[in-house]
Amino acid sequence: MRSLLTDLLLQGLESQQEGTLNKRLYDTIRLAILEGAITAGRRLPSSRDLAQQLSLSRNTVIAAYEQLLAEGYIETRTGSGTYVTEQLPDTAIPNLRDDTEPAPSPVVQEFSRRGLHLLGYAGASAKQWGAFMPGIPDITSFPHDLWRRLQTRLARRLKPEQLSYSPIGGCPELQRSLVDYLRIARSVECTPDQILITEGTHQAMDLLAKMLCNPGDLAWLEDPCYWGMRNVLTINGLRVAPIEVDEQGMVPPDKVSPQWVPRLICVTPSHQYPLGSVMSLARRQRLLALAQEHGSWVIEDDYDSEFRFSGSPIPALQGLKNQPPVIYIGTFSKTLYPGLRVSYMVLPPHLAQELKIAHAELYRGGHLLTQLTLSQFISEGHYAAHIRRMRLLYARRRTLLSELIVQHLGEDYLGYNSNAGLHLIMRLPDTVDDVVLSARILQRGVMVKPLSSYYLHPTHQRGLLLGYASVDEDEMVRAFGVIVTSLNELKALPDVG
Repeated sequence: MRSLLTDLLLQGLESQQEGTLNKRLYDTIRLAILEGAITAGRRLPSSRDLAQQLSLSRNTVIAAYEQLLAEGYIETRTGSGTYVTEQLPDTAIPNLRDDTEPAPSPVVQEFSRRGLHLLGYAGASAKQWGAFMPGIPDITSFPHDLWRRLQTRLARRLKPEQLSYSPIGGCPELQRSLVDYLRIARSVECTPDQILITEGTHQAMDLLAKMLCNPGDLAWLEDPCYWGMRNVLTINGLRVAPIEVDEQGMVPPDKVSPQWVPRLICVTPSHQYPLGSVMSLARRQRLLALAQEHGSWVIEDDYDSEFRFSGSPIPALQGLKNQPPVIYIGTFSKTLYPGLRVSYMVLPPHLAQELKIAHAELYRGGHLLTQLTLSQFISEGHYAAHIRRMRLLYARRRTLLSELIVQHLGEDYLGYNSNAGLHLIMRLPDTVDDVVLSARILQRGVMVKPLSSYYLHPTHQRGLLLGYASVDEDEMVRAFGVIVTSLNELKALPDVG
C-alpha cells in the first residue's frame, strides 16, 4: 500500500531527468527534508520497504540513505530504525526557494540514455590509493630512480618522429620486447606485427567493441566480472549475457541457441576476476571449440597472471592451438603502476593491420618516450627482476591479511583462496549487506569493494574485495580493525539498512 511519503518521493523522482537513479533519490529526499515535507525526527522506511514501494532496487535506496547518513541528514538509532536528524547539517541551504531570484535557465543539453546508463553503473572511485583498494600494486616499491635514468638517457637522442604521434600500432621497440617476453613468460606465440599498444585495457576493449561488433551483438561475460569490461561493452551497444563461474572458471553452456550466439566471449582464465579461479584445460578447450563453431572471438584478459605465489605459471589460452580465435590483452597497470597507461593486444594476423589503422584514427597514439623506456626496462632484465621482488612482497602481505581474517573472524570468512593476484575476497554471511558495509567502512577512511556489485545476475554472493598489494603491514593491521569494527556494528543493528 502506497503512503503519502511514497507519493511525495515518486513525484520528486519524476520531476528530475538527470543524474544516476540513486543520486536522484538522494536529491529528492534531501529536498523534502530541507523543505519540511519530511519533518525532523520522522522515522523513514527501511531500505527494503522503500525499495518495494518505489519499485527500485534495494542497492539504489541503500546508496541514497548512506549518502544522507554521511552528510548528517538522517541517523540510525540502534533497535529503532532510521530517522531524519533533529538538527540539519550546517551545509544545508537555509532558503531553497527565493522568489526574488530569477528562474534558472532551462537545461539545453542532456546526457544520452546510454550515458545515463553508464553513470548508473559506474564503479570508478574518486580515490585510487590506500587500504584496501583492489587492483593497485605497491607504487612506492617501483624503481623510480632506475626508470628516470633510462628515460633521461633515451630523451637525449629522441628523433623528431618520436615526438609526434606514435607509428600505427605503437613503438616498434616495445613490440619486439613484448614478443620475447610473452613467449617465455606466458607461452604466447606472436610476431611484432600482431601487437597493438593501447592506453589501458578499457581502450583496447572499446576498440574491439567498435570494430568487431554491431549494436545488439551479444557478449558473454563471466558472472561476476570486472565492471569496467561490462560498461565499455554496453555503452557501445552490445548486449551482455552473464555466464556462471565456478572453481574451474566460466561454465559455458552445453548448447547455444541461435539468439544466444556470442560475438565476444570475455574471460580471465589465468586468474578469474574477482573470484580468483583458474580455468581448467577442459573448459579452455570447450571455449575455443565454441568460438570456432559460432564465429566468436575469445577476449583473454590476462591482467595479473605474473603474481602467482605457488605452483607453475598458467599458460595463456592464446597459446593452446595454432591460430586460435583469441585476442590476448595484457597490461602493465598491475605489474608496474596504473598511471603508466600502457597495455597491449596480441591480434590474429588477419585483423592486425586494420585494427591498428582504426586505433590510430580513433585515439591517435603517443607517449613514445614512455614506450621506449618500457622497452629498455624489459630488454635489460629490470622488468623480470621487479616482478620477482613484488611477488615475494605481495605473497607476504596476502599471508598477513589471510591470518587477520582467520584470527578475528574465523576461517568461514576466508574465501576463494587462489594464492595469486593483488586482492583476496572476504566472505560475508548472507544476512550482511556488503554494499551497506562497504559504505560504512568508507566513512572511516578505508576502501573496500562489495562483491555483490560485480554480479550481473541477481543471485549473487556477498563479500568484500580487499586489495593488499598497496598496503604495508602496519597499516593493514589498523585498516582491518576498521573492517571488523564496522562489521560488528552492522551485525548489531536491526534490519534498517
